[in-house]
Amino acid sequence: MAADPRQKSESPRGAATRTKSPINNQAKSYLDHHRKVARASAQRLLKTPIASLMTWTVMGVALALPVALLLLLASLQGVSAGWESSARITAYLNMDTSVQQARDIAREIDGDGRILSVELVERDQALAEFRAASGLGDALDFLGENPLPHTLLISPEENARTAESVQALVTFIEGLGRVDQVQVDLGWLQRLNAMTDILARAVWALSLLLGAAVILVIGNTVRLAIENRRDEILVAKLVGGTDAFVRRPFLYSGAWFGLGGGLVAWVLIQVSLWWLNGPIERLADLYRSEFALQGLGFEGAAALIIIAMLLGWLGAWVAVKRHLDDIEPGEIAGG
Repeated sequence: MAADPRQKSESPRGAATRTKSPINNQAKSYLDHHRKVARASAQRLLKTPIASLMTWTVMGVALALPVALLLLLASLQGVSAGWESSARITAYLNMDTSVQQARDIAREIDGDGRILSVELVERDQALAEFRAASGLGDALDFLGENPLPHTLLISPEENARTAESVQALVTFIEGLGRVDQVQVDLGWLQRLNAMTDILARAVWALSLLLGAAVILVIGNTVRLAIENRRDEILVAKLVGGTDAFVRRPFLYSGAWFGLGGGLVAWVLIQVSLWWLNGPIERLADLYRSEFALQGLGFEGAAALIIIAMLLGWLGAWVAVKRHLDDIEPGEIAGG
């Protein structure tokens, strides 16, 4: 009896289908179950809006505080970096230095690889500018001689504008002949950077503490949910439900709590920035500063929400791991 050619041509495809079908069905069933559990967990939270809103608010405040402080530190560090990059060194030469000697010193300094530019302000030019700016022309006429020295305005290169590099340049310039005084005011900037470093460490420590508080809040909330659904968990275990199956709804609840807390934190941060932005802009204008508070942006907001969901999931996992193992089907028989 001849074999049917259609069977020969269809058998490889059919065999592949029979091979893939169980795997595909299992994956589809697994994903469908996750989707149903996630939807059911969200609906369960929405059935108790007051309790859920309180948990979200607590999480939002705990997350918003360290994030707002980090944004403030980032703004301060950005401004201090701008001040540091604009550092300029002023060198005053001896009174008996001639113009030619001052030009020679300026060329010597300009030849250093760390120097971007050197501007020589001659004594006569400085006196003329001071006379025009001060309005004390008549008083200056009574002076027997020009009291102002030749001045060098020195701008370092970009890679030499840190506090340590500028201090090294100051030492180099002071070692040159006929330099009477070198002035650069970076002490306050060094103190500001030291304070911001201390604040940064304090904020990170606070972030860790508040993150632990978020995990504890979620853990306590999920623990109460486990106790309320104790009989349901016992029945699920009695009919053969695995630990992963029983644990899954509570992990999704923790993630939903984290999502809500992250959104509340984002709203609190945006409202705080809007409320503080006006006074800060007016204060910056008074000091002729470009200081402005930085917002989160899209990537920062996404990172905040993801971190909040991870903290919620971790808090739920800790609570489930701690309390779910204590619930065994033997309690029904014992009861």
